[in-house]
Amino acid sequence: MASKLVVKLAEKLKPLPDPETMTFGQTQTDHMLIVNYDPEHGWGTPEIKPYAPLVLDPMSSCFQYCPNVFEGMKAYLGPDGEPRLFRPQKNMERLARSAERVALPVNALLVLIKRLGYSLYLRPTMIGTRPALGVAASDAACLYVVVTPTGPYFKGKAHGISLLAVSESVRAWPGGTGGHKLGLNYAPGFAPQREAAKKGYEQILWLFGDRITEVGAMNVFAIVKRDDGALDAFTPPLDGTILPGVTRSSVLALLDAHTKGKSLIPGVPATQKIYTHEIPITMSEIKVWSDEGKLLEIFGVGTAVAVAPGWDEEVVLPHHDGGLGPVGKGLFDHLMDIQSGRVEFEGWSVSVV
Repeated sequence: MASKLVVKLAEKLKPLPDPETMTFGQTQTDHMLIVNYDPEHGWGTPEIKPYAPLVLDPMSSCFQYCPNVFEGMKAYLGPDGEPRLFRPQKNMERLARSAERVALPVNALLVLIKRLGYSLYLRPTMIGTRPALGVAASDAACLYVVVTPTGPYFKGKAHGISLLAVSESVRAWPGGTGGHKLGLNYAPGFAPQREAAKKGYEQILWLFGDRITEVGAMNVFAIVKRDDGALDAFTPPLDGTILPGVTRSSVLALLDAHTKGKSLIPGVPATQKIYTHEIPITMSEIKVWSDEGKLLEIFGVGTAVAVAPGWDEEVVLPHHDGGLGPVGKGLFDHLMDIQSGRVEFEGWSVSVV
């Protein structure tokens, strides 16, 4: 299919925006990628064309039954001037798993994405477009990719993000779809997030009973001090309620690499051992660690923000300039260096050209 790609460029390009003034996800670039699938002809001709509204049948499945999946990935301009994607195959694998979960046709997309853009946030999206009512899987689909230049996700000076722990509403549940990147996972969280904002909180710390699952739309990590001076890095396991984030898996790999002396985290002593654990974390444990002075850092990780600090008013954390502690800050810097191609690690930064 990629060999059939048709490219139609915009006649007039938009001026380059100032990254510091942009609000995340609200600036469209000049072009988009789109390709449609129907059960009779299969995948059609993919097009890179000027950014424009979609034309959809009012009875399309996406409006009634939400067979909608998406990905979030970033591209960077490396020091050699070449555009790079960060671990793009991981995004494509997760997109395929998500599409399979809602019975949408799966398609290889990475070759087409490499033709579209760089130094940008990319949002591959697939929606069901079966033009009929009736509760059934969509046998037609529209696959498109839109692109936005990335500015700061959180405005103003970096600081700890205030978290409201919520258990009366849940983000995901066993046997549900929380482990897949589906549109239907996000809308139910908008009302709780609005209520949290009214109370003065910036994000929600999602609970399932006493168990911590995610923070906002990010995977969560807690750094805890051991009696022997080593550190434990805890994150909830991929039990079907946790999104398998690309940044999450990258953070785990970088922490393990530091402890093994293979790739050191900036600002963290080479002798500092950090042991990773993918096990359930409870609010009760967080409070005990906090009361004992062992809880050093809590942060969320995700494609849009990389690493962001967090705190709950009931949990006392040591103050860190800029919000992030040494482990979180070191991971942020290390990821930025790898993503932009300034540091090589495991072939994660993939050249587009």
